Amino acid sequence: MHRILFCFFSLAFVASTFGQEAAPSVETAQRAAAADDDALRAMQSDAISKQRSDAVHWGHIRDRYSTWTNHSNRLIPVYTFGLTLAALREEGSVYADPKRLEKLYDRVPEGTVNPTAMYYDQTDIYRLQMAAVDAGYSNIILMVFDGMDWQTTRAAALYKTGRVAYQRGRGTGLSFQDFRRIQTDFGLVCTSPLLAGAKIDVDAQAVISAGSESTGGYDPIRGGREPWNEQSGRDYLLGLDREQPHDVTDSASSATSMTCGIKTFNGAINITAEGEQLTPIARILQDEQDFLAGIVTNVPVSHATPAAAYANNVTRKDYQDISRDLIGLPSSSHRGQPLLGVDVLIGGGWGETVKSDKGQGENFVPGNRYLHEDDLAQVDVKNGGLYLVAQRSEGKSGRKSLMEAAQKAADEDHRLIGFYGVRGGHLPFQTADGKYNPTFDVKAAETYSEQDLFENPTLADMTAAALLKLEQAIDGFWLMIEAGDIDWANHSNNIDNSIGAVLSGEAAFDVVMQWIDENNAWSYTAVIITADHGHFLVIDDADRLAEAGKKMKNE
Repeated sequence: MHRILFCFFSLAFVASTFGQEAAPSVETAQRAAAADDDALRAMQSDAISKQRSDAVHWGHIRDRYSTWTNHSNRLIPVYTFGLTLAALREEGSVYADPKRLEKLYDRVPEGTVNPTAMYYDQTDIYRLQMAAVDAGYSNIILMVFDGMDWQTTRAAALYKTGRVAYQRGRGTGLSFQDFRRIQTDFGLVCTSPLLAGAKIDVDAQAVISAGSESTGGYDPIRGGREPWNEQSGRDYLLGLDREQPHDVTDSASSATSMTCGIKTFNGAINITAEGEQLTPIARILQDEQDFLAGIVTNVPVSHATPAAAYANNVTRKDYQDISRDLIGLPSSSHRGQPLLGVDVLIGGGWGETVKSDKGQGENFVPGNRYLHEDDLAQVDVKNGGLYLVAQRSEGKSGRKSLMEAAQKAADEDHRLIGFYGVRGGHLPFQTADGKYNPTFDVKAAETYSEQDLFENPTLADMTAAALLKLEQAIDGFWLMIEAGDIDWANHSNNIDNSIGAVLSGEAAFDVVMQWIDENNAWSYTAVIITADHGHFLVIDDADRLAEAGKKMKNE
């Protein structure tokens, strides 16, 4: 039996308007910085209070620390292990071919044709997966480090190594950059969507209007032929260039491109601009080749990226119906014949109870907005369902309870759900030093109790639990692992959280590599690491980030 393992860096989406939540007072942030012996944490606190930093800034205005809290149109990295990008290179970039571009975008976007393009498209990630399956590999893990562009990766590598080791290319310092025990490759990917959005009816699950022409595209003159050569002072990559207003993707559109191989409108979960439902690769493999399907995320289980791994919906905001698709219950998009459901679903959203949510349509049920408690109870093996359910419980170790549940699910041939989180629906945010003590950003600072940390697993723990269950597959498995907190950190303009989130995702990658080694699985395993989109972190002084990391290593 051959297997494939795909890791994608990717997708939860956070509200992205600066100042939406109250920022700390200048005095409060200054006191925090002055009392902090963590150099990076102090840097973040000081930058928020002064709105100025010599090390980094967010947005296209150099002398302001925080002016952009949304996504960007940057080219993002892709790393492969166990397979290469050779077939894509031989074929050539779609961005160099007007005929292929017209097919991809329904027209040739202005300024997008680049005869020397060496970057790929997110739809190529889907094609790469399918080609690998056709070649005989049989396990696929898709790990999405949501929001991690080349600059975010470099910032984490600078801090971790304590030195300025590279200025372009693949980079060094992080385990997925340095891993060489199997053939590996590196490339760049364009994330532009088909359309900025569409008018939809969530109750009818219909696209009413998606516009008459596409608004996506990528102009290398304005955006840069490589991310290390971009013009960071321009507003093009933010979608604000009036002469070339190529729209910026959201996580739903980009994830749909990676799981279904087409361009669509922002907000769509495996739905075309014409309203047609698409079948993502996980369901194709589950239906046609008896693969098991799994999803792991450290943000809510029904957020955009995990949703696009399996569900269909005209809007990413219809969380409860998306989770019903994920666990095989009737939903607004699959009323008469529910989907089979995934075999493993582990993630956040626990405890997020609300009374109303207009974005979820008329069938919204007051209670947990992401995975309703009645739905969870219905699929629990205790009530005759298919899933062994582990969730955050008072006084119980999150890691231990999840691993015990995974072992039992494997032994007794049950499906597995793991449901965890803190306020907001995510796991506790790891900071760059490996602790969980976030400081101020544009959304203020989160604090966690000892119970929050003890009662929740980490992303690495979740990954280990998923593999423990899925390795029982007879014909293979497909697994998405999302490090969604990178996106949340970058939305919040928090360099400490951003680096910590990358390192948390790196730890999950290390678990995957260890699993492959222990199972001697490289002959049938391949790994792909990528992101769903970029943000707009600009590194002004790489030495400052390296010095902060070096200081932490020496303490």
